[in-house]
Order: sequence, then C-alpha cells, then structure tokens
Amino acid sequence: MNSSIEPAEAEGAATAFDYRLAHALTVDGRAPLHRLAQVLGVSDQTLARRYSRLRSAGLLRVVAQTAPARLGEVEWFLRIQCTPDAAAPLAETLARRPETAWVHLTSGGTEIICEARYPAGSGQDGEAPLFQRLPRTPQVVGISAARVLHTFFGGRSSPFEKKGALTPAEVAALDPGRADPPPLSTGPPPVVLDAGDRRLIAALVVDGRAPLATLAEATGWSQTTVRRRLNHLLETGALYLDIEASRHYFGHDATSILWLTVEPSGLAAVGTALAAHPQIAFAVAITGVANVLAVVLCRDSAGLYDYLTTRIAELPAVRQIEIAPVIRTVKTVTT
Repeated sequence: MNSSIEPAEAEGAATAFDYRLAHALTVDGRAPLHRLAQVLGVSDQTLARRYSRLRSAGLLRVVAQTAPARLGEVEWFLRIQCTPDAAAPLAETLARRPETAWVHLTSGGTEIICEARYPAGSGQDGEAPLFQRLPRTPQVVGISAARVLHTFFGGRSSPFEKKGALTPAEVAALDPGRADPPPLSTGPPPVVLDAGDRRLIAALVVDGRAPLATLAEATGWSQTTVRRRLNHLLETGALYLDIEASRHYFGHDATSILWLTVEPSGLAAVGTALAAHPQIAFAVAITGVANVLAVVLCRDSAGLYDYLTTRIAELPAVRQIEIAPVIRTVKTVTT
C-alpha cells in the first residue's frame, strides 16, 4: 500500500491527495477510517494523521447540514445595502440569528447577502420574517428578498464531485447507496425533529465524524438509538453530511455571487448547464427580476473573467448578470 502523501508548501495549497480525500468525504462523510484508507491507497495511520492535521488547521472537516425542503422550511436570500461603517456590525448581528444559514459581506464590504430559513407559512400566523423586521436606519440604504423556487446544484451535491479526483470505481466503493429523497410534493410529509434530534444534529454540526459514544453523550441516548435515529435522518434526506473546506487552501480565492436575469423559457436549461460547470458550487432559481442565484468559485480574477466570457457567455437565455465578489464569510450553516 502506498502511504506517501506529497506535502503542501507550508500548508499553502492543497495536494492532489487532499482533493481525493475531500471527494471521498463528500461521498460518505462517516465512512470507516479503514475503508477510506483502502480506497485512497494509504495506511490507516497516514490517513488519520492527514485528516487530523487538516481539520485542526481549519482547512477541511466533515459537518452535518439539514435540508430545508425536507423539514418543511422555506429559503429566502436577502440583499442588504449598507453604508461602509454599518455593514460589518450588521452582518455579525445577523450571524447570531438562528434562522440565518449563510452571511456574506460582498461588493467591497457595503452589501450583505444572507440566506434565512423559515417554516412554511411564517408571517401569516406567527412572527414576521427577518427581512420585514430589519431596522430602517440611515445606515441601511436598501433591502430586497428573493425566495428559492428550485435548486439546480447544492445541498447534498458538492463541487468536489465535479473535479473527478476519485475514479468511478473508487466512488462506488464508498457510496453508502442512499437514494435522493423524493420531493415533498410527491413524497412523505416533512420530517419533524424532536429535542433529541436537534441535540444530535448540533453535535454533528461540530464534527460530522463524531463517534457514536460522543453522540450518545450529547443526546442522552444509547448508541443503538443514536445509530437508528441518525440513519433515519439521513435516509429521509432531513440531514446530510457535507464538508467545510478552506476556499483559499483549495484554490478558490475569487469567490463571487452571481445574480442572473434569465429568459423564463430558458430557465431550466440555464440551471442544468450551471449545475454541470466545475466552477459552480451552488445554483438556484429565485423570485425577482434576477431569477437565478449562483455561487462561483475561481482561482483568481482572471479565472472569473474567463468563466464569465466563455461558459456564461455560451448561455443565450442569460440577459443580464450582476457580480458580487465575496469579501468575507461571516457565517456558514456550521458556525
């Protein structure tokens, strides 16, 4: 067995092995160490050391995420234009809100883009959504909100899958064989989480590979109950395992949010095309004049320019594009 891993220069850039490890963990984030090592062609000890080093450095880790649609939640994206002195403090405040999943500072630090999740029907019988309650102060000069209608790429799908670091045979050796859950419109009703489920998810958000004993301690359940409930949440699609990776370490120094205005007749085709682009980490159809939101990962500004003038330019239904460079990520679903 080949146990050599080419080191990164002062941990400044990911190695080919790191990409293979990241891809493997997107296939099955809780795969046993010995199975990961066997597929990746290294010893158990070598793999354990490498993942521990990457995780402790904040470069790569397995995390749990919930799927809003399977929990009966509605996703909204908010754009908040602020004066430069107000953007960062407001972003920090939004990051502390339980309903926010992503909070980014963009456009030179004068705009906040965040995702918020609410139970279906929020604002009708209960508390109004966040974007209806934001303070109208001179520092907040504009607010708009768009509801997610359809996901083209994201959630359980990872951009690491598009890089082809693993062969199809290696992916098959790791694939736990879980089918995509059916949509709510044709499938079972939303999954209802109890207090124990939420404790389980909270522990997995911290460490998606936490051992059963740790999860049992966090939930107060037996290990058998933890295993059974975790499998249920994964199989219903309410929960999935993802990886959190350093954009800089994996060569994505030019991360931007794209707002695309697309001809309605070409919306599905554009979304399908974006989902196949290696640069796209997330793409959804939304309400509003700009009816597609996408997150694009490029190595640098030249790479972003090349992507816009080739792959995006090839999509005839795209009428207009607005680019919001991400300056800082204040919150992810795991923070």
